[in-house]
Amino acid sequence: MTVSAFICGISGPTLLAEEAAFLRDADPWGFILFRRNCETPEEIRALTAALREAVGREAPILIDQEGGRVQRLGPPRWPAYPTGRTYGDVFARSRDDGLAAARLGARLIAADLHALGIDVDCLPVLDVPVEGAHDVIGHRAYGVTPDVVSPLGRAAAEGLLEGGVLPVIKHIPGHGRAGVDSHHHLPVVDTPRAVLEATDFPPFRDAARLPLAMTAHVVYTDLDPDRPATTSKTVIDEVIRGHIGFDGCLMSDDVSMRALSGTIGERTAAALAAGCDLALHCNGDLAEMRAVAENAPPLAGRAAERAARALAARRAPTPLDLAAARAEFARLTGAPSV
Repeated sequence: MTVSAFICGISGPTLLAEEAAFLRDADPWGFILFRRNCETPEEIRALTAALREAVGREAPILIDQEGGRVQRLGPPRWPAYPTGRTYGDVFARSRDDGLAAARLGARLIAADLHALGIDVDCLPVLDVPVEGAHDVIGHRAYGVTPDVVSPLGRAAAEGLLEGGVLPVIKHIPGHGRAGVDSHHHLPVVDTPRAVLEATDFPPFRDAARLPLAMTAHVVYTDLDPDRPATTSKTVIDEVIRGHIGFDGCLMSDDVSMRALSGTIGERTAAALAAGCDLALHCNGDLAEMRAVAENAPPLAGRAAERAARALAARRAPTPLDLAAARAEFARLTGAPSV
């Protein structure tokens, strides 16, 4: 079986025949769901089953379910979870309560996802925002210093793993200084490397043993003045794999974001050539997905080893009394009961 080095979405809540045929031929490593794909629990369970049936294996299915403004599943069918900064606020009052809240919040999110057949969550956000940066990260971050972001990020990752869901650390090596939103523009950060190593990179170093990470579409001029991290062999080799020490499976952020230049195919090829193990494409546009597939080779070598190791970290959820857990979460955070 030849698995291709990309992850893709689809256009809507059901898998179209044309999409199913494409997936059978292209065989992407995994899939990602967005709000356009998520209507009722029954429909999502049917969709996750159909996606896996199309490729004939238990392919990973991803989603962005952070809490706050980034959650693809929400009321009235699913709880509204708080922002990452909420856990930072609890942490400021009581370290133990903050860690327990972050871990429990992620464990509850994992319970929601696992019941739908979703087994990877693009969480935790390990970016450390600075004053004056664009609010694309903002309160998605646990705090504004690495000594807050690191422990809370690790706690959230542990909660997901306990719930049978793999975490994805993002956006490595750090998106917190971006002055523009990389969905629309290319951020350029002029901060010296020594400062980045002291403030931006530590949360990723502390989480380097986790199985999956997502890159940042950000140029760091003191690392590589010409290319964003996603397409920079220098940043991936010297910083992500080197200084940070991440040896897990590395996926790009969405190659359809406007921060990147070139055609979709060129962006895909550039990310993989730079050292990403997987290219991520999110918008469900089938013509673009075909271009991604044409430029994504079969997973092989170290990339295949890392991807296999990531999937091997999947495990059955630990037992959880949901009602008691939700009550405890509400007590810890002061948020409405989830």
